[in-house]
Amino acid sequence: MIPTANGSGSVSVHCIAPAQVIRGSGAWNEAQSQISGLFRNPLLLGRSSSTEALRSRLCRDLNATGLTVYQQNLEHDCCELDLQRIQNDFSRHSCDGVIAAGGGKVIDAGKLLADRLEVACVTVPLSAATCAGWTALSNLYSPDGAFERDQSLRRCPDLLVFDHQLLLKAPARTLASGIADALAKWYEASVSSGSSQDGVIQQAVQMARVLRDQLLIDSLDAIREPGGEAWRRVVDACGLTAGVIGGLGGARCRTVAAHAVHNGLTQLEACHAVLHGEKVGFGILVQLRLEERLGGNRLAAQSHRQLLPLLRELGLPVCLDDLGLGHASLNQLQQVCQFACRDGSDLHHLPFEVTPGALMEALVGAAESSPVLP
Repeated sequence: MIPTANGSGSVSVHCIAPAQVIRGSGAWNEAQSQISGLFRNPLLLGRSSSTEALRSRLCRDLNATGLTVYQQNLEHDCCELDLQRIQNDFSRHSCDGVIAAGGGKVIDAGKLLADRLEVACVTVPLSAATCAGWTALSNLYSPDGAFERDQSLRRCPDLLVFDHQLLLKAPARTLASGIADALAKWYEASVSSGSSQDGVIQQAVQMARVLRDQLLIDSLDAIREPGGEAWRRVVDACGLTAGVIGGLGGARCRTVAAHAVHNGLTQLEACHAVLHGEKVGFGILVQLRLEERLGGNRLAAQSHRQLLPLLRELGLPVCLDDLGLGHASLNQLQQVCQFACRDGSDLHHLPFEVTPGALMEALVGAAESSPVLP
């Protein structure tokens, strides 16, 4: 959402959704004719060696429709170094569009590349770990994997192919990570925008509440029974509904302290193997601790008691030890807190001041049980 001003008041420009979404088992087969209508010589972008065979199959399928597909891989996270290299390859091979097939960082890179080159973009998530396939937003990292900034895009993807058969091949860990990332929609939006007088933002916040409730009900069954009804509801919630909320509500319905903590944690090499949503889930616990201790919010303490056991059952990190930071130095933890509290950080959408010292206390005590107050 991009706020602008004119003579009659405030105007918001929303990038709400992809131009077309094809979802369900077999969505990839259905989508190939649509893809053929968007371009003739697309670049197929990927990264992980674990999905290499799957991407090769997608490439063969597209070549069989008459397209000439050029494959390229990220070498890092979504970073300027990779983007410049791939942009040069894009031009050298006369490509006319981008297909991003993979996880959130691959999809972010593909969207940003297409935005800069002003060409069509198709996203094909190969896990439900984020809603990146939906949104008009990309996160940029350093070549070493440290978060640098987010970048708003001019539009959402031209086509999102959300094939349950492809998603079913992803490790369960990626779905647990996606659940944590999607849960953050409620815990962050309810703080930053819960009192908004804008009707559309109010509705986005309530959608985030419904999303949370769905995930609280279905998440464990989804992990236990891949491909079952609960699993289908959960992957759609993580990959699609979470994106709708961000599109309707804008930036403040996406991120507050939970994502600020994620951004801080990425500054440490020890956390680079921890998935995006895993860091965000830990960040939710930290945010709730801040709301409880600095904001005097008893409901936050109750939410913390409700959420902590679920995250544990999902195998998600809930303390510094789980993140691989049990032996982190004081200087390293201060680095996390300083970055999360820097000027312009999403953490400052909280309705109270948070210092690096206060954040440090919340990081260390994220998994402590909240007292039950009368």
